[in-house]
Amino acid sequence: SFHLEVMPTPDSIAVVGVPPLYSTDQVAIVLADAYSFPVEGFVEQSAESLSGLPVAGGLAVGGQGSGSTRLLIDDRVVQRGAVGLVLGGSDSIEAVVSQGCRPVGNPMTVTRCEGNVVFELAGRPALQRLEDLLRTLSAEDQAIAGTGLQIGVVHDEYADEHQQGDFLIRGLVRVDSERGALVIADDVAVGQTVSFQLRDAAAATADLQRTLARWGGGPAPRRPAGALLFSCNGRGERFFATSDHDALAVRDQLGGAEVAGYFAAGEIGPVAGRNHLHGFSASVVVFGG
Repeated sequence: SFHLEVMPTPDSIAVVGVPPLYSTDQVAIVLADAYSFPVEGFVEQSAESLSGLPVAGGLAVGGQGSGSTRLLIDDRVVQRGAVGLVLGGSDSIEAVVSQGCRPVGNPMTVTRCEGNVVFELAGRPALQRLEDLLRTLSAEDQAIAGTGLQIGVVHDEYADEHQQGDFLIRGLVRVDSERGALVIADDVAVGQTVSFQLRDAAAATADLQRTLARWGGGPAPRRPAGALLFSCNGRGERFFATSDHDALAVRDQLGGAEVAGYFAAGEIGPVAGRNHLHGFSASVVVFGG
């Protein structure tokens, strides 16, 4: 177990409390206070600070603002930073993320951009590419696009083919009509592959089942023993018909395995071999199987 805290430095801040790591370590669980811990920066640097160890978990938000979060570690209660566990051993432990989207249209290469502003996709204005796509969608998908349109960004361009799970899902922040550009919630670079994505309850259910599919249907002795689930607090009954949709879906897909976890205000988990902070996702740690 470990407690991460933020300390000021002459130039910036530093995170202290990172535990020693061993060759048998498989996954780190991190629960972070959203008000006092720079979770996005920590997750981005985790490839170095945690030697590439997969990280799962989420943000905790106290209901009364800064200082109201309570985190438990061993026999202590702390109000700041992040707490966690490093899990290892001989049994299999794996972290996966379901981002709850389905791709629409064809993947395209970014041909002109600046930071998180995409000007051109495959040699044409990005907004024009989006408008062309919308005209091909069904009336139902057009309605979903009005509130659930996302952008998938490939971070591993060396793969021969880009599958659904290879895309890191990021939100479409706004449309820049004057410049024919799209502003997204992530920086991109020329040459990266992107794909428009739709998010709705049906897509989220299907993606969660797809993410866990390789554990389903096996003989009982090889089924997972259990799972930890960190689900976005927007994925409860506001999004699905019931508040326990994700917990039941994980249990059923894993052959009746026990499931524990909590609703997070941002989820941590690996996509395409690198840890990221997500929104509207389900991050799952599977034990055994």
